[in-house]
Amino acid sequence: MQPSPNLHSADTRRAVSEPQQFPPLELVNRPTVPTEQAAHYLLRRPQTLRGWACAETFPDGLRPVRINGRLAWPVAGIRAALGVA
Repeated sequence: MQPSPNLHSADTRRAVSEPQQFPPLELVNRPTVPTEQAAHYLLRRPQTLRGWACAETFPDGLRPVRINGRLAWPVAGIRAALGVA
């Protein structure tokens, strides 16, 4: 009997269930970060940030940039929204 194609391997299930690990905000030296990483720093869900971008209701200084159809969030804006220098 062959395994069902809908079943995932243990590695796949583990990768889906484990949260992503991101470096501390003070160590980030890139100008922008992807939505998932920005949401981690802002303690929000990624879909919340996508909603902000769509409705343009993001906090002051946190306007995302669209790069090839994807959102990139400015690290300086994340720091400003958190009140971190």
